[in-house]
Amino acid sequence: MASVSDMYDVGWEEMRDKLRKWREDNCRNSEQIVDVGDELISEHSSKLGDDVWIIYEQVMIAALDCSRDDLALTCLQELRKQFPDSHRVKRLSGMRLEALERYDEANKHYDAILQDDPTNTAARKRKISILKAQGKSAEAIRELNEYLEQFVGDQEAWHELSELYINEHDASNQTDGLISGGAAARRTMGRGEMPNSARGLNGAPSMSVTSEYFNRISLLSPPLLHMRAKRLPGLPLMSQSPRRKARQTTALSGGEKKQCFCLCHLLSPPLPP
Repeated sequence: MASVSDMYDVGWEEMRDKLRKWREDNCRNSEQIVDVGDELISEHSSKLGDDVWIIYEQVMIAALDCSRDDLALTCLQELRKQFPDSHRVKRLSGMRLEALERYDEANKHYDAILQDDPTNTAARKRKISILKAQGKSAEAIRELNEYLEQFVGDQEAWHELSELYINEHDASNQTDGLISGGAAARRTMGRGEMPNSARGLNGAPSMSVTSEYFNRISLLSPPLLHMRAKRLPGLPLMSQSPRRKARQTTALSGGEKKQCFCLCHLLSPPLPP
C-alpha cells in the first residue's frame, strides 16, 4: 500500500503541520490522524523534536477510536518511557483500558491520579465516561452533578449533563429523584451556563428568555424540538401564552425546570444584544 507521503506528494513537515492544524481545530477525524500519524512517527520521529510527544498522544487517542490497539500501545509505551510519573500518561493508560472494556483496571488508574490530585478534572470525567459505557446513566448523572458542584464553569460537562438527561428520558419517564435541582444548578444556571441576557432576578435564569430560546430553536429545527419536547415535561409549556404558561410552570418540579434550562442551553444560539 502506498504511503501517505507518496499518495499526496507531501513531506514530513506538511504531515506534521497537518496534525497540528487538526489539534488546533479540535478535529476528531481519527482515521486520517492514524494514517498520517502512523507514518510520521514510524519514519520521521527523530525529526519532530519536542512535537513528537504531543503527536504520540494525538495519534494514540485516534488509534483507540479506530480500534488500532497496536498503534495505541506503541505510542503509550514511548510516552511512558519519557514521562513515567505523568498523570496525563496514566490517564491515557486508563483510556486504553477503557477501549479494551477493562473498566475496573481503568478506574484504578483514575483513582490513583485522584488520590495524588483530587482536582484532576480529566480523571473524574473519565470515571463518569466509564459509567456511561456501562449503561449506568443514573450513576453518571449523580457523579456529574457532584462534579459540577465543584467545577461550575465546565461547559463541556453541562453539555454532557444535558445529553444524559435526554437519554434518560428516552429510557424512562421517572425523573423525580434522578434529576436534582441542587445547589450547583441554582448557582450555575446564572453563572455561564446561559448567556448573560438570560439571567433573571438575583442571577437566576429567566423563564421568559428561556421561552424565547425555545421558540427560536423550534424555527430552526422543528422536528428535533418536537421530538425532545415530548420527553421533557416542562418544554411544551414554553410555547404557550405567557398567562397560561405562568400558571402551569409553577407546578414544575425543580428537576423539570432544570431540564428545561439545560436543554435550552444545549440547543440554543446566543441571543443578539
